[in-house]
Amino acid sequence: MTNDAHYRNGMSGRELILRTLAHEPTPAVPWVPFAGVHVGKLKGYTAREVLVNPDALFESLLEANRLYTPDGQPVMFDLQIEAEILGCQLVWAEDSPPSVATHPLQDTMVIPDHIPQESEGRLPGVLSVMRRMKEAVGEHTALYGLVTGPFTLASHLRGTEIFMDLIENPDYVRDLMDYSTRVATQMASCYLNAGMDVIAVVDPMISQISPRHFARFMHEPFTRLFQYIRDQKAFSAFFVCGDATKNIAPMCKTGPDCIAVDENVNMTAAKVITDEHNIVLEGNIPLTSRLLLGTQQECMQYVIDLLDSLDHHNLIVSPGCDLPYATPVDNLIGAADAIRNPDKARQILANYKAAELDLSSVVLPDYDHLERPLMEVFTLDSASCAACGYMMAAAQRAVQALDGQVDMVEYKMTSKENIARLTKMGIRNLPAILINGELKFSSLIPSHTDLVAAIKEYMKNEV
Repeated sequence: MTNDAHYRNGMSGRELILRTLAHEPTPAVPWVPFAGVHVGKLKGYTAREVLVNPDALFESLLEANRLYTPDGQPVMFDLQIEAEILGCQLVWAEDSPPSVATHPLQDTMVIPDHIPQESEGRLPGVLSVMRRMKEAVGEHTALYGLVTGPFTLASHLRGTEIFMDLIENPDYVRDLMDYSTRVATQMASCYLNAGMDVIAVVDPMISQISPRHFARFMHEPFTRLFQYIRDQKAFSAFFVCGDATKNIAPMCKTGPDCIAVDENVNMTAAKVITDEHNIVLEGNIPLTSRLLLGTQQECMQYVIDLLDSLDHHNLIVSPGCDLPYATPVDNLIGAADAIRNPDKARQILANYKAAELDLSSVVLPDYDHLERPLMEVFTLDSASCAACGYMMAAAQRAVQALDGQVDMVEYKMTSKENIARLTKMGIRNLPAILINGELKFSSLIPSHTDLVAAIKEYMKNEV
């Protein structure tokens, strides 16, 4: 399958990606649309269909490759593949990846020993599609194999208990991290054998811990994993969601070839750090405010602003994370056009003026006169974002523990109304928990004890 649109200045998109990751000069900035279940929408498949039916996935990936002319492309974006094999039960949705519903290690501190094999779970279908994509588009498109990061996998297995374990059971966390790293290494091996050019270790939960905990528990496992990928003569990316700003430098020290971040991270500030370590920075077109709910011009303007604010060396432009299922095709095409033809995009945008959010329509609760404490959880989307899902799980557990003494509401950034509320409340990073209108936890999942204690402070205030 050949397509001239996949070549720039005589260089294929694949070569552009590989040279960028090798820190070599390139004639253009690469473009990697992280289209997971969104590709199914292009051909009329639900999220579940595209994640369980290899033929539907392959057909949809080819359509995404044709429409979005990516330089690099993920084959599967589902952080539950490993968890499902290891005994987690999943809740499926029609418009998002599945979420983990049960945690096999929640009530036990046993360390598993089973390592997924190529014949298990959905792996045979995933690997077959990787090989088919390699044959179909591998000449001009760099293919990404996405591995669930060790800490996120450990969270899937252990549940929210792992945040208390970081404090009370450090030896157990180290052993569990060692196990989940061995699982990630096996998955990387499977994907490399299937022809993947880049292994992206996707660990959204990293943004939810402190640099101290990162150094204590994450540095050695991630360093080992990235060294393994390097030893296989392949490239790696460390993909994190949420406000990972505090952990950018520690992440760099683990030795990935690339660090990918979302809209919670200031790219200009992050690139200063990644440049110091000679690591590629990738990101960070906003998923909802621009790509899902914005206009094509808004998407193009964001890309142009991003390109104008950053040194193009060691840079890849992509959405901040997995695209929402219903992302309008025109918005992705606009972003791709702005990356590939920035001068033409500037001409198109010459008279563009961004629309302003209507904050006047947002009515806030009367926080001073509530019958019970009100916990507001702001998420990108707890159904599709792992960090957001675990923040919601922590909130729901606290509500159960307090037995009706606290009210809770979730605001997902999948509507303009909720984005306006987020803006009016002055919340900068997600996921976040507010109690009676006051920000208590932002991009840091609290332990059960800490969250319940925070809520009880407001109960005392009401007495």
